Amino acid sequence: MSSKNKSFLGDLASSVEPSAEGQERGPRLGVGVLGGRNNRLAELASGAVVNNPQELVDPARCRIWERHNRDYGALSRERCDDLIESILAQGKQEVPAIVRRIHEPDYDFEIICGARRHWSVSWLRANNHPEVRYLVEVRDLTDEQAFRISDLENRAREDLSDLERARDYLKALDLYYGGSQKEMARRLNQSEAWVSRYLDLARLPEAVVAAFPDPFELKISHIGSLKPVLKSDDDRSRVLAEARRLFEARAAGNEGLPANAPETIRALLAVVGSAAPRKKEPKPAKAPKRTGSDSVVVHSPGGTALLRVDGKDRRGVTLTLFHKGGGSRAEAEAALRDLLDYHWPQ
Repeated sequence: MSSKNKSFLGDLASSVEPSAEGQERGPRLGVGVLGGRNNRLAELASGAVVNNPQELVDPARCRIWERHNRDYGALSRERCDDLIESILAQGKQEVPAIVRRIHEPDYDFEIICGARRHWSVSWLRANNHPEVRYLVEVRDLTDEQAFRISDLENRAREDLSDLERARDYLKALDLYYGGSQKEMARRLNQSEAWVSRYLDLARLPEAVVAAFPDPFELKISHIGSLKPVLKSDDDRSRVLAEARRLFEARAAGNEGLPANAPETIRALLAVVGSAAPRKKEPKPAKAPKRTGSDSVVVHSPGGTALLRVDGKDRRGVTLTLFHKGGGSRAEAEAALRDLLDYHWPQ
């Protein structure tokens, strides 16, 4: 290798590997250093090493990505209490937010993941803790990559509601996947049925959502009850009328109204159940399924197979648990909870 090429490679590698101070440069040592830099570049190129810088910044210089999946305006001291207490106990924010660098007069970063951390740090700085700074990890991401990273980070978090995630999925369907539910499910490494339930939740009429005392209590497990009664025009009109009545009564401060999501659902279903029964049209006969054709493998966010739904009949669901497949117990428990919500709604 010519001395000119060596110099170029050394300059390129120095941007990813800090040079050791006081290091001697002997004729034999130079080959080792160059080999180390070559290895470092190869690791970065292969993805074995991730070089994402972290910084402590002023949260006022960060703005929320307009397609962020959390309702920032709905955050409050109560919803962020656990995180605020954790930052106070540790003296700092432990987990960095994921941001993109931007160049605007008022902002330096765009927040992809970490809106709740941003709200908490901002609140602390405004309430006698100006020393607390916002820890961020800077990445170079496309919008579609930003959506998937945000979804993966928040999927296992209980503080992000199903409704917020569902609305985010509905927006992403057209923005990144051309309206293809199949392509979206493939990119998220989830089943189409799983994605479909979230999309159904996001498509609930606004009047129905507003009927709930706390819309963020709505879950994908509730879709199995609500979706069927919104199909026919007659049932839909009854449900919408009752939803508007509940909303107006709650706004007027009336008492004796449903206090939570299950009670609200029962009230909405009651207006359909009280209507005169209609004769159901016979369903067309379905072709029998081949054995194993309805098996679905559920994966972890990292792509590890957790369990397989082998089939279902009148008595129940049969599944195989891949307890030695490399996934964690927490991931398996989350997958089982999703299955219970789907097949055995509360």
